[in-house]
Amino acid sequence: MIRALIDIYILILIIDVILSYLPQYKGHPFSVKIKQISDFSCGPVRRLMPKLDIPFDISPMVVIFCLKILEVLW
Repeated sequence: MIRALIDIYILILIIDVILSYLPQYKGHPFSVKIKQISDFSCGPVRRLMPKLDIPFDISPMVVIFCLKILEVLW
């Protein structure tokens, strides 16, 4: 059960990353809801990470890595 929830949340994070590269969906209600759900975990990671000079956000990768570790330990 927990593993299924982790997999669903990882899928939501991946969808958010894909939607962030599609500007035509930026204000769409589905996109906004996905962003709110993913920012629940990515927001604190963004605040804790140092600012890097790269053109993309790596916080979803950090969250997915942590979730996969949690899944293995569960």
